[in-house]
Amino acid sequence: MGRDDEFSEFFTNRFDRARRTAYALCGDWVEAEEMAQQAFVRMYANWRKVRREGADGYLHVVVTRVFLDSRRRGRRREHTVADPPERAVPADTSAAEDRQPLLAALRLVPPRQRAVLVLRFLHDMSVEQVADTLQCSTGTVKSQTARGLETLREAYRATETPECA
Repeated sequence: MGRDDEFSEFFTNRFDRARRTAYALCGDWVEAEEMAQQAFVRMYANWRKVRREGADGYLHVVVTRVFLDSRRRGRRREHTVADPPERAVPADTSAAEDRQPLLAALRLVPPRQRAVLVLRFLHDMSVEQVADTLQCSTGTVKSQTARGLETLREAYRATETPECA
């Protein structure tokens, strides 16, 4: 199997997961799609150097860095369209509706803390793995986790609806 074939298979099998990770970080499906695409472009450029057994971990690193880079630059592009796209509505939307307050609260957490929370709790990475991914100390990961969780708790309480309280 050639380089392009290997990467094509990797892309096909991992794109949705990368997009979900990006969505957890940024809270916008359009931006998440762009972030996932950027991550795969970066991965393809380095594909010869990527160890296949470490490719999934490297994908998390790249998606997280794309997110943090976009926040450092402070640019979020707004996209306008003439007509909104039609969306298919799943039969049971209750689970998605239950997550909305949490996702709204997560968007209020600062980007670096949000990245730590997503890697620690969505991807179940250890403190050491997150430190390697974000190129920081384990102490920084621990403090960012504590601060991020506190910010998330406060933001979640603020987004709760009266019927949930």
